[in-house]
Amino acid sequence: MSEPSSGMNGPPSGNGEYLLEALDVVKRFGDFTANDRVTLRLRPGEIHALLGENGAGKSTLVKIVYGALQPTEGRLRWRGEPVTVANPAAARRLGIGMVFQHFSLFEALSVAENIALALPPGPFDLRALGARIAQVSAEYGLPLEPTALVADLSVGERQRIEIVRCLLQEPRLLIMDEPTAVLTPQEAEQLFVTLRRLADDGCSVLYISHRLAEVQRLCHDATILRHGKVVANVDPQAETAGSLARLMVGAHVHTVSMEARAGDGPVMLAVSGLTLPAGGPFGVPLRSVSIEVRAGEVVAIAGVAGNGQSELFEALSGERLAPSPEAIAVAGVPCGTQGVTARRRLGAAFVPEERLGHSAVPGFVLSENVLLTQHACGRGMVRAGFVIRPETRTVAHRVNTRFDVRTSHENPEASALSGGNLQKFVVGRELDRDPRVVVIDQPTWGVDAGAAALIRQALVDMARAGVAVLVVSQDLDEIFEIADRIAVISRGELSEAYPADTIDRERIGLLMAGAHETGAATP
Repeated sequence: MSEPSSGMNGPPSGNGEYLLEALDVVKRFGDFTANDRVTLRLRPGEIHALLGENGAGKSTLVKIVYGALQPTEGRLRWRGEPVTVANPAAARRLGIGMVFQHFSLFEALSVAENIALALPPGPFDLRALGARIAQVSAEYGLPLEPTALVADLSVGERQRIEIVRCLLQEPRLLIMDEPTAVLTPQEAEQLFVTLRRLADDGCSVLYISHRLAEVQRLCHDATILRHGKVVANVDPQAETAGSLARLMVGAHVHTVSMEARAGDGPVMLAVSGLTLPAGGPFGVPLRSVSIEVRAGEVVAIAGVAGNGQSELFEALSGERLAPSPEAIAVAGVPCGTQGVTARRRLGAAFVPEERLGHSAVPGFVLSENVLLTQHACGRGMVRAGFVIRPETRTVAHRVNTRFDVRTSHENPEASALSGGNLQKFVVGRELDRDPRVVVIDQPTWGVDAGAAALIRQALVDMARAGVAVLVVSQDLDEIFEIADRIAVISRGELSEAYPADTIDRERIGLLMAGAHETGAATP
């Protein structure tokens, strides 16, 4: 394995001493090897990308560095000295902080109270802590109000809490897992400024992301894993997004092909003035949401997480009923007060954000998970009250083949699949029904480049075959790659849907921040 190369704007080399060395790390889970002789080295002040497709071993490696897992073989060195990181508390004492992809915050508590929970045990002054939070957050361009209730904050502000919580412990290494996945473009830019400032101050950053363009902009070096092994150490600024993706997956990554729309087809999904109260104390009410999706087009709804996407999906799928039948129509049939099965029978297919537990039953094998959504649509899988298991297995095999779902054996339980493979299966199961309308929430969340390209192309192909496709996504790269029209949801209000070639990222960022709520601006 070659030494990490220095990027064009790399950190000061100093005397070449490494802050962290993970040397020949092996981690086995039974017969499965998640990390296979992995070596990773980080210098002080370096922003270092850790790249790889789903299941490549990234999460396992950083959990070992952070003390959440122990290696089967191999060793860690911290500032040149051998070290055992027994648990996350030990990691924090060394100076290692981690901001996870999914936040660990209590919504009913204030910013200062949430941060206090992560501090070492002992007496503390909440007022003094608030002053320290205000000082550190201002110093690093991460403004926070210590007394604010977390439930009232945007997702970007919540991420600031996680970062400031780490910064208060004065880390020398900050691990960040998909940090921009829930941010507006403007918030992402501010995060990059903060990370560069931390690097300038000598803090190393280990940066995990599927967004290769931002890796090229931000990172000094990159270590790339494939099937648990290091396959390359490169300077990302000397690479292209395509070359990085090829290193990650070991092959050329398909570029989504967008054929021109054949013209405006009939409206297949219509939402008219949909208003719903919040589903819980921290939910978001929907306020007069209206949108139409025509046969043959992909309409994307952008927005920062927690702005009503989940509530809108539940209303569209029939998990929550609308106040009137006319609020939602599928294929011209009002169905706002009908449940999910009735909407499926009208030709609608739904893919929720949560794969395990919402899209699929963890303990059911794949053929049984096929049955869950297909039998209600007259697919011949149940006769006289009996499941025709050869038919369910045939469909599962067809989906796995078409969508390259990689399994340990022919018909495993859903819980045995990686996140990316389960997402491919769920999407394939719904598209296999030949629906007239597809509503999909976060289609490639946490999915590697190869799987993401396959799913996106499938959605575009379905649209060009005459299906109406509505995509809810936080990934602007994805939205611009597949959408014909783009709308933005903010605090439960939905903007107009603009042709994708007439709206840019800056405008979308403003809409994410609520510009359309006052009708103040047009693109």
